[in-house]
Amino acid sequence: MRKTILASCLALAATPLFAAEHTLLATPQTVAWGYYSGQSKPALTVHSGDTVRMQALSTCGSPERMIANGVKPEQIPSYTAPIYKEVQEKGPGGHILTGPVAIAEAEPGDVLEVQILKVDLDADFACNVFGVGSGFLPTEYPYGRYKVVPLDRNKMIGHFAPGIEIPLRPFFGSMGVAPSGGKIDTAPPFVHAGNLDNKELVAGTTLYIPVAAKGALFQAGDGHAAQGNGEVDITALETYLSGTFRFVVHKNRHLVWPRAETPTHYISMGFSKDLKEATTLALRDMIAFLVDEKKLSRDDAYMLSSVAVDMEITQLVDGNVGVHAMLPKKVFTAKR
Repeated sequence: MRKTILASCLALAATPLFAAEHTLLATPQTVAWGYYSGQSKPALTVHSGDTVRMQALSTCGSPERMIANGVKPEQIPSYTAPIYKEVQEKGPGGHILTGPVAIAEAEPGDVLEVQILKVDLDADFACNVFGVGSGFLPTEYPYGRYKVVPLDRNKMIGHFAPGIEIPLRPFFGSMGVAPSGGKIDTAPPFVHAGNLDNKELVAGTTLYIPVAAKGALFQAGDGHAAQGNGEVDITALETYLSGTFRFVVHKNRHLVWPRAETPTHYISMGFSKDLKEATTLALRDMIAFLVDEKKLSRDDAYMLSSVAVDMEITQLVDGNVGVHAMLPKKVFTAKR
């Protein structure tokens, strides 16, 4: 049986005998431009155990902007233009996210398990952009630049420049659920997950998010073909993705922060405007995981975190900075 970060102590909600498969395309009626909201109307309602394939736009801008910077019109997915022409409700953020998907069984206080089954590149280009006043070094780059990076989807390589090739590991920069109230900006990650920009969350990994609104109201977007930890100029290799997600609701779990699990690591996370505070939050949640799930004493959990856990900067540029703590599974050699 597949082990999960929350282990067997999580009781599953009742699920249908046969889980269903759904597809949610990106259209003017199925995207949220710049916000997560507990008051949003679901674009799709599914059940715990169901699978949804979701199509998402890049953050490379309008077709006109992409073409002006060298993207060929035929390279731009056809669903882009109608969204830019027809969507009127925008902000406070800038990401165009697909959803929300409501999971019928999800209630506040539950945990939504998001199994990232597959992530597909839907375009053969990506962009990297920085602008005036953005990024980690805004005073050193008081201007903007837009770079188009060709992608080889067969070799999974991005051709950044002559002699420079970037291995592609596509993932969604933003995956999250709604807050309990109205709109919040898509840019800062927080307890709802959202704009995590965590490059570890590729296909084959699982994200766990505390639920704050009825139905959870999951959204995804901000597709990345690759990214470095930090995302220092404010963008990654931004591109179009489709993702296949399986949703599982765990009842009556009061997870404080999002957590994740890869085939090789357990991951805790922390977000704050202050890097030290974000690190503190990620470390505290890793200690809590070790105490609650691995049954270590608090002292041993702290010590193990020092000798085996890597504290990584997730990103530095989204209002709330992110830190994630990575614990290798291989240190656990026997069941406790």
